[in-house]
Amino acid sequence: MSVTSIKPVPLSEKQSEYMHLIAELMEIRKRGEKPLAFIRTYGCQQNVADSEKIKGMLSLSGFDFTDTPDDADFILFNTCAVREHAEDRVFGNVGALKNLKRRHPQILIALCGCMMEQQHVANRIYNSFPFVGLVFGTHSLHHFPELLYQSLVDGKRVFERGNDDQMLYEGFPVKRDGSFKGWLPIMYGCNNFCTYCIVPYVRGRERSREKDVILKEAHQMISGGFKDITLLGQNVNSYGKTLESPVSFAQLINEIDNIDGDYWLRFMTSHPKDCSKELIDVIANGKHISRHLHLPFQSGSDRILKAMNRHYDRKKYLETIAYAKKKIDGVSLTSDIIVGFPGETYEDFKQTLSLIREVEFTSLFTFIFSPRKGTPAEKLDDPISAEEKSKWFRELLDVQEEIAAKRCSQMVGQTERVLIEGVKEKTGELNARTSGNIIVELDGDPALVGTFQNAKITKARNWILKGELI
Repeated sequence: MSVTSIKPVPLSEKQSEYMHLIAELMEIRKRGEKPLAFIRTYGCQQNVADSEKIKGMLSLSGFDFTDTPDDADFILFNTCAVREHAEDRVFGNVGALKNLKRRHPQILIALCGCMMEQQHVANRIYNSFPFVGLVFGTHSLHHFPELLYQSLVDGKRVFERGNDDQMLYEGFPVKRDGSFKGWLPIMYGCNNFCTYCIVPYVRGRERSREKDVILKEAHQMISGGFKDITLLGQNVNSYGKTLESPVSFAQLINEIDNIDGDYWLRFMTSHPKDCSKELIDVIANGKHISRHLHLPFQSGSDRILKAMNRHYDRKKYLETIAYAKKKIDGVSLTSDIIVGFPGETYEDFKQTLSLIREVEFTSLFTFIFSPRKGTPAEKLDDPISAEEKSKWFRELLDVQEEIAAKRCSQMVGQTERVLIEGVKEKTGELNARTSGNIIVELDGDPALVGTFQNAKITKARNWILKGELI
């Protein structure tokens, strides 16, 4: 199947004009010394990266930021549609703003993100939450300032959604949440259409950013002191297919890895069907690339994988894992699993357990199946009770805890290079992370946050390590 190349479009000057107009308007509308915005982000790192763009545009519109909605002039929830639990949290937290809006009518409350690309959600917001004044989807970021200005000036509710997945916009201002850990989107959308997944419907088809644009942004982040950079995409392994001059993900990450500096390079998410030997070889030979491979397998049963429309089987997955173990010294493997997919039997589930035991993952992200409205899996018969699925889920966690404890105990006595990420509030201990994405807790000076250090591993607790600085 041929792929149509998608050329990037720069953010329009018109949006810069709207940012200037918003800044002037907020000088009149602000409640305090300066207009304040409160942003809450749900879901994946791609949503976090989108929120950083929104914060960049709000900064140029005269806003500062607050951690409490009570102080804000503008409140925005950037939403996630992947899990039902995330959607329920959004509805609950938005409902809690009703009294705040009643006390301060000039506050503008907005919702954006993946949930808003679903018509039934937008309808519910419109009918049940009349105090929400602005709603827009993932495809409207490029004219967020225009939508915000329209909401502020007209005082009317603005709702915009639509799947504009033939366009890719560049030139967003970005206000990053961190100073040493950062996200670098390399593509948007997904072409896989797994039967349980809503992402292709709310994020659209794949669009890859130009390699030179990504390299320039990577250079800026590295020269700006970022120590841990994660490349983002719904399926990074299929990067480059929509470019006029196709580039593979292996080629892209190899070029970024060749940039001088002291940093780690990570990526997510990676689809098993597109995980090539070329990519594994690049990781193995990389100077900065993390020795961590997150490769979601979802189920160990070929029958269920076919029903999920995953386009690989158990044998192919295990062959990829075997090659990674052979080539990447000390590779740390993590994965995603769905328990209780419609039609899954206990025999299918046992195949998942046997795969876990065979691979011996460092850690797993595990979920009980949650039907998403509008996906094929929503319509499948699902005879297994929630209670039975919960029993399977507990069994899976017990197996993985045993494996994680074994793997971590094997690291005791080793010296690991770690990145100090923060300080635990309760104990004052430092939180650190290895190249293999394993957490290490240790005593030390909080001034070390944001630096690489060497740590000797002294103790293992399931999937968390204890260490001491060398």
